[in-house]
Amino acid sequence: MKLAAVLVLVFSCSFLVVAQTNQTAQAENYSGMYTFLQEGEFVQITVEDEGRVTGFVSRYGDGESDRGAFLDQFFKEGKLDGQKLTFTTQTVHSVWFEFKGTVERGTGKTPNDEAYYVLKGTLTEFRTDVNKKTTSKSREVEFKSFPQSMEPSSPPSK
Repeated sequence: MKLAAVLVLVFSCSFLVVAQTNQTAQAENYSGMYTFLQEGEFVQITVEDEGRVTGFVSRYGDGESDRGAFLDQFFKEGKLDGQKLTFTTQTVHSVWFEFKGTVERGTGKTPNDEAYYVLKGTLTEFRTDVNKKTTSKSREVEFKSFPQSMEPSSPPSK
């Protein structure tokens, strides 16, 4: 009888460990800010229900009319399927971006370190000129997560 009780207890504990491990894997939250192409530019992603991804790219304009201006390009569509991430931005000043890649663990030890997560994949930049001709340029990229802010400390006691 004691052996049966011990076996039930061991089985129950191992089931809980497996369940917690699965919850941890599913609970990975890739939402946050990541580096973009140049210093000062970034991409913000928010993972919502059922793998829907919203966000935007914030970058410096490089056209004649917007050179140096900060431009926000919101996602037209975005999806996370497991670790596969895709997004397409809206067009701003005849430019839009498409990203196809993965979200991976980076070199950061905790979410409060840079590069805890990394977006790796292919970024394609599309441009439409005044003659309505669209060109594209693809490149392999690696965008590192910014450190997540620390929890606010409790107010000092009086």
